[in-house]
Amino acid sequence: MSVDTRQSLTCLRFPSRVETVSRSQLSKFHTGDLTRIKHAIQVASPVPFLKNQDIGTLKFCLASFSMAKGKREITIKNIPKMQEASSSEASVTSEVREINWENKTEVKAAALSLAKSFESDDVARYFVDTGDTADWSDAKKWKLHLHIMKALVKSHAKEGLVNTIGPNYDCVALWLPPGKDVDPDEDERNSTVSRSGIFASLRKELSEEGKFRFFKEFMPLLHNTKRRVLESHDQKSWYLVYIGTKPEGRGKGYAKKLVEDVTRQADANGQKCYLESSNAINPKIYAKFGFEMMEAIYLKRGPEPIQLDIMVRHPVPKPQPHRLAGPEHHNDTPN
Repeated sequence: MSVDTRQSLTCLRFPSRVETVSRSQLSKFHTGDLTRIKHAIQVASPVPFLKNQDIGTLKFCLASFSMAKGKREITIKNIPKMQEASSSEASVTSEVREINWENKTEVKAAALSLAKSFESDDVARYFVDTGDTADWSDAKKWKLHLHIMKALVKSHAKEGLVNTIGPNYDCVALWLPPGKDVDPDEDERNSTVSRSGIFASLRKELSEEGKFRFFKEFMPLLHNTKRRVLESHDQKSWYLVYIGTKPEGRGKGYAKKLVEDVTRQADANGQKCYLESSNAINPKIYAKFGFEMMEAIYLKRGPEPIQLDIMVRHPVPKPQPHRLAGPEHHNDTPN
């Protein structure tokens, strides 16, 4: 993508509602509104087809936006004309890439994607729709839901692996490689993630019942079940903690690519893969990747038990090359 700065002064009007920015919209910022520019800084700036100089220009626009202090109209210098990304640049967005836990913009974007993916998921709602949050507004519950996803993304990016694919973090997967763990200890003294403070703010945001469900029921149940099912392979296996595709990114094969990106590594190293699923249709889908149903566990503090299916994938051995038979040797002597 290139930037044309020949435009010197442009007067823009912007609505109060922040819109979701697609890749095609990114190419039209010179005719767009200022909230799109603001949203691009918050969410879309790490997208590979945005070059550094483009991001710098957008940040200049954002600074001008902040100075407007609520005015309905603002004049900005050097609004860039964003040309469509080349095919080689755009193709990068279909490749798997890793999230850096220290990049706040990336973490926020990945968390937002997962929050959209799991907005109505039973397990995700289990920590938000508790009896003591009955009087909470939908906005407050959404904020908590997003906060949970942000804590999970950051902790797994720090201690494990968070991969994404698509132009706007359309699909995100949280993995724990063999030997890695993010479960906060009850006393919060021995866990690397606990010491980093990633879960500390989450404890403040959750309701009392939510804290009990997340830290005292959910996390121990998952940890103990994984250890029991995998036995001696517990610390030798890959753990798919979360994978989700937001609505606008579905049907494009993104999840398949994120799963196979790790299963290839697991196969090469002779390692198992483990997951839990709360969606009844998922076991059939995961079976296509080689996962087998092991058992079901339940979260029991809500009005109805929530079932989690436990699945394990065994490594697929690399096929051995076919060896051609050599020439036969005979012991008889010609006359």
